[in-house]
Amino acid sequence: MNAVLAVAIGVVALLYASVGHAGATGYIAVMTLFGFGPDVIRPTALVLNVLVASIASVQFFRAGHFRGGLFWPLAAASVPCALLGGAIRLPTETFEKLVGVVLIVSAIRLVRDVWQTRSDRAVSPASPPIPAILAAIGGGIGLVSGLTGVGGGVFLTPLLLALRAAPVKEVAAITAPFILVNSLAGLVGGLATGRTLPAISLPVIAAAMLGGAVGSHLGAFRLPVRVVQLLMAAVLVIASVKLCGF
Repeated sequence: MNAVLAVAIGVVALLYASVGHAGATGYIAVMTLFGFGPDVIRPTALVLNVLVASIASVQFFRAGHFRGGLFWPLAAASVPCALLGGAIRLPTETFEKLVGVVLIVSAIRLVRDVWQTRSDRAVSPASPPIPAILAAIGGGIGLVSGLTGVGGGVFLTPLLLALRAAPVKEVAAITAPFILVNSLAGLVGGLATGRTLPAISLPVIAAAMLGGAVGSHLGAFRLPVRVVQLLMAAVLVIASVKLCGF
């Protein structure tokens, strides 16, 4: 069972990391299928998020896609909110289903954009969102991230794309470190309330790191923008299916 679980986690990490995500929604779905309980799933997903998002952040930064002007307002507001969310236990089933529907719509719009645009430049904005808007987005996503045990990438990506905040690969490069800081904050918030970290097998950790390294390298350096857009759409669909409980 451990071998099958490790392979599944590795595949999730590869797919998600190729678009700057870390895979929490995918890990949650896999671990649910394997019969793990919520007290194990949430912190394990966050730990794997930290590992994969760290690797993806480095890869996209090395490729020159990172934009600090967009990232810092988002992160500054999201971290304290993720800490708060990580310390709160609330029923989130209805909210997750609503978000799942939003993600499906976002995925459809993203696929449509693939056929309507021919270059990365075509999705560039005339001007980036003002810091106050970015801070509001970051704070809201940070709170949701802490509550649900995900890093927030599945919420941030469609919002930034809808706002035309940056080209596709720059969105991925902002999303990866955003997930990293939110996942760390969510873990700290949970530990502060007395929760403990479950033991994670070495094969699962190795599979996540390998998948994250391969996927983020492909997304940052190898894959054309149109392919990254389609992968983003696939990730959003997978996340929405998990959140909606289909």
